[in-house]
Amino acid sequence: MVKTIGNPLSWVVQTVGGAAEHVTHSVETIGSDDPRTIEVQDLDTEDLRDALRKGVADFSAARADVMFVVLLYPVIGVVLAAFGLNADMLPLIFPLAAGFALLGPLAAVGLYEISRRRERGEAPSWGAALSVVRSPNFGAIVVLGLYLLVLFFCWMLAAGGIYRLTLGPESPASVAAFVSDVFTTPAGWTMIVVGVLVGFLFALAALAISVVSFPLLLDRKVGVPVAIATSVEVFRRNPRVVLTWGAIVAAALILGSIPAFIGLILALPILGHSTWHLYRKAVA
Repeated sequence: MVKTIGNPLSWVVQTVGGAAEHVTHSVETIGSDDPRTIEVQDLDTEDLRDALRKGVADFSAARADVMFVVLLYPVIGVVLAAFGLNADMLPLIFPLAAGFALLGPLAAVGLYEISRRRERGEAPSWGAALSVVRSPNFGAIVVLGLYLLVLFFCWMLAAGGIYRLTLGPESPASVAAFVSDVFTTPAGWTMIVVGVLVGFLFALAALAISVVSFPLLLDRKVGVPVAIATSVEVFRRNPRVVLTWGAIVAAALILGSIPAFIGLILALPILGHSTWHLYRKAVA
């Protein structure tokens, strides 16, 4: 049979159509899998060290391809920060940057696929990272990603509400005035303390539902409820290790965001690859 080269528009239409079918199938079969078929393992801090070592090895083996995949995220971060320099959006710059931690597991799906293929002895490539759209479980990955997006938007609404109740509701007069109000007034310190506590709760929820759920969906034919239940069970059985992992991720993302989110080009791929290997240790 003669093969022809399709135009980009037709490829996009076919890809979106396939993704829609996956989403529909995922929703129709949601909850049909038995979480008892998945065995959760006990973890210790040495498992974290080993996962990070293997994550660095994966990054070293696929630097050029990984850079191509994750370069988009620092660009998005810079755009969001520029958008936040608008006086009305100025109080949300930090919550926007902190929100990267909530969306990180979704952003790293392509990196999990690269690690999975390296594990099987295949050569890594940026094409492998993009091939997740053809995964039989892509619909479930999209649904779980939507859950994280909802969590992110709820966090932004909460952050905006905290500002209005403390330093608001008026917009800051300038960047200098805003910084001064934040660090030199009781209302500013109240905003910091409450914002950190509320943000911690959102981060804890995101960590619990996503610590291994995305790699699990990519690796096995399970539904979203099973993936989330498994991730929560990993957290329940290994709270100290998972919280330590969350602290490592948060510290890496904070450092990677300074300056101008450029460090995310290194932090995101290493964390993404390491998450895959942590999943391998957590789920038998």
